[in-house]
Amino acid sequence: MTVTSLRPRPEPAEVARVTSTAAELLEVLWGRASTAPASASQLRVLLILEHHEGINLRTLADSLASTPPSTSRLCDRLQAAGFVEREASRADRREVRLYLSGRGRTFLADLRVRREQALRAVLDQMPAAKRVALLQGLEAFCHAAAAQIHDDSEDSRSSGTRTA
Repeated sequence: MTVTSLRPRPEPAEVARVTSTAAELLEVLWGRASTAPASASQLRVLLILEHHEGINLRTLADSLASTPPSTSRLCDRLQAAGFVEREASRADRREVRLYLSGRGRTFLADLRVRREQALRAVLDQMPAAKRVALLQGLEAFCHAAAAQIHDDSEDSRSSGTRTA
C-alpha cells in the first residue's frame, strides 16, 4: 500500500494526511491486541491515572471531557475490576483521589507487550533504513507534540481556562 509519493520536502498537509492514515492503521493493529476486560473509555482512564497519580475525580472528568457522575461510574467499574484504587484526600475528605492499582499496572504492561508484538511484525517487514528514518521522524514528532501540549497547558493555566 503506497500512501504517498514522497517529494524531497513534503508539505505539512501531506505529512498530516499520511500520519493520520498511519494512526488509523495503528488502531487496527492495536485492536488485534484486545483491551479486554477494559473498554476504550476505561483504557483512557487507566492511561491518565498512570501519568497523573492521585488525580481527583473532577480533574479526571475534565481530562475526559465528561461529567463527574459519568466519570465516577466509569471509575466504579474499574475499581470493581481491581484496576483503580480510590482514596479520600487528606486535605479534604470530600475529595477522592484516584490511583492505578498493581493489577491496573500489570494490565497496561501486558497490553503494551501485545501491542509491541503487533508492531514488530509490521516493522520486521520494513527495510532497516526505512525503520531508522521512521524512528527519527517519530522522535522529532514526539518532541514537537510534547512541546505543543506543554505550551497549550501553560497558556490555559495563565488564562485561567482548562483543557483536556
